[in-house]
Amino acid sequence: MIVIVDYNAGNLTSVQLALRAVGVEAVISRDPAVIADAERLIFPGVGAAGSAMEGLRDLGLTQAVIDFTQTGKPFLGICIGCQILLGSSEEDGGTACLGIFPGRVAAFTPAPGVKIPHMGWNAVRFTRDHAVLQGLPTGSHFYFVHGYYPQLDDPTSPLGVTDYAGVTFPAIYARGNVVACQFHAEKSGEAGLRLLKNFCAWDGT
Repeated sequence: MIVIVDYNAGNLTSVQLALRAVGVEAVISRDPAVIADAERLIFPGVGAAGSAMEGLRDLGLTQAVIDFTQTGKPFLGICIGCQILLGSSEEDGGTACLGIFPGRVAAFTPAPGVKIPHMGWNAVRFTRDHAVLQGLPTGSHFYFVHGYYPQLDDPTSPLGVTDYAGVTFPAIYARGNVVACQFHAEKSGEAGLRLLKNFCAWDGT
């Protein structure tokens, strides 16, 4: 069973429909017991770090998500689900996050001619092999919508990087059974569907 975490965010159904497009059914749940029993867990969504963490706290899901990442079962974070895995975010005046990966989330610096948030298609240069990237060529384009970006303390974690606003940032990273992408895989056409299909076949190692 694949479970999509419901933490009072939008964009959940679009992930469910994208999975269905690759022949995989998933349930959306805010029940800690259902999350614990999942074979795979996806934390997607749009919005801000503060509201995402507040939603987890209000629903009593913070520990359930942390515990799942420690089970060895495959976990995928998408967009805000990529950012809250880190220790903290500059968003909303500073937000304490889950701390599963050492690092922080920083704001893009405004500059002439640069639109923030980063919105639209951009290339991802893959930096190492991983099962979720199988069949995807480096330089594949994915769809981004974000004004903040992950900064990882561990230089071996990134799987691929993207350039925007004078910054090269991890667009997708992984360690153990946890993978996270800053882009919206469910909105990224054939490349995004291939990544989701790969995740559904990955054993988490």
